[in-house]
Amino acid sequence: MLNRIKGLLADEQGGEVLEYALIVGLIVVAAIAAITAVGTKVLARWTSLDSSI
Repeated sequence: MLNRIKGLLADEQGGEVLEYALIVGLIVVAAIAAITAVGTKVLARWTSLDSSI
Protein backbone atom coordinates (compact mmCIF):
# COMPACT_ATOMS: atom_id res chain seq x y z
CA MET A 1 0.00 0.00 0.00
CA LEU A 2 2.80 2.41 0.89
CA ASN A 3 4.57 1.68 -2.41
CA ARG A 4 1.38 2.44 -4.31
CA ILE A 5 0.98 5.80 -2.56
CA LYS A 6 4.62 6.66 -3.28
CA GLY A 7 4.05 5.74 -6.91
CA LEU A 8 1.02 8.00 -7.14
CA LEU A 9 2.93 10.90 -5.59
CA ALA A 10 5.86 10.42 -7.96
CA ASP A 11 3.61 10.19 -11.04
CA GLU A 12 3.86 13.39 -13.06
CA GLN A 13 1.39 12.52 -15.80
CA GLY A 14 -1.27 15.16 -16.25
CA GLY A 15 0.80 17.91 -14.64
CA GLU A 16 1.01 19.86 -17.88
CA VAL A 17 -2.72 19.58 -18.42
CA LEU A 18 -3.31 21.02 -14.97
CA GLU A 19 -0.97 23.92 -15.68
CA TYR A 20 -2.71 24.69 -18.97
CA ALA A 21 -6.10 24.49 -17.27
CA LEU A 22 -4.96 26.99 -14.64
CA ILE A 23 -3.63 29.36 -17.31
CA VAL A 24 -6.88 29.15 -19.28
CA GLY A 25 -8.83 29.75 -16.08
CA LEU A 26 -6.83 32.88 -15.33
CA ILE A 27 -7.34 34.15 -18.88
CA VAL A 28 -11.09 33.60 -18.60
CA VAL A 29 -11.26 35.45 -15.28
CA ALA A 30 -9.26 38.36 -16.73
CA ALA A 31 -11.50 38.45 -19.82
CA ILE A 32 -14.65 38.52 -17.68
CA ALA A 33 -13.21 41.34 -15.57
CA ALA A 34 -12.26 43.34 -18.67
CA ILE A 35 -15.64 42.81 -20.33
CA THR A 36 -17.43 43.83 -17.15
CA ALA A 37 -15.34 46.99 -16.79
CA VAL A 38 -15.70 48.01 -20.42
CA GLY A 39 -19.31 46.88 -20.69
CA THR A 40 -20.61 49.54 -18.33
CA LYS A 41 -18.84 52.26 -20.30
CA VAL A 42 -20.20 50.94 -23.59
CA LEU A 43 -23.71 50.76 -22.16
CA ALA A 44 -23.43 54.35 -20.95
CA ARG A 45 -22.24 55.45 -24.39
CA TRP A 46 -25.12 53.67 -26.13
CA THR A 47 -27.61 55.18 -23.71
CA SER A 48 -26.17 58.63 -24.36
CA LEU A 49 -26.35 58.13 -28.11
CA ASP A 50 -29.91 56.80 -27.87
CA SER A 51 -31.10 59.79 -25.88
CA SER A 52 -29.45 62.24 -28.25
CA ILE A 53 -31.20 60.78 -31.29
